[in-house]
Amino acid sequence: MSQSLPVRYYAVAGVIAAVLLNLLLRTFVRLGGVFTTLLIAAAIAAGLALVFHWRQGRAPSNAERWRFTALYGSVLGLLYLGLLGMMYLQDTPSPMGLFLFSLHYLCYPVLAWLAFSPRHGR
Repeated sequence: MSQSLPVRYYAVAGVIAAVLLNLLLRTFVRLGGVFTTLLIAAAIAAGLALVFHWRQGRAPSNAERWRFTALYGSVLGLLYLGLLGMMYLQDTPSPMGLFLFSLHYLCYPVLAWLAFSPRHGR
């Protein structure tokens, strides 16, 4: 039986993957937009959920789901606040720009929440 990893390790791995995949796809491959954000967020969420299930042999409990999503979303939220601060230093974003920025951020915790949902019937 595999060892149980604390949920914080999955959250840290997700944040690192988000930073690396965003740098890779947005800088080097030159992809952008909400579609790229959805692609990255979905890939990270699915990958982490699969690794969790593979290592633990079960779906995450509701407590693990909450802890993972809160930690993952909080750390990414801090990084996004830093990006927002840099945006404000260049020029004040419009309300629509802030909405789109928020939409990009929310993709990560929402898709992680969905991917870490308990699977009934297993």
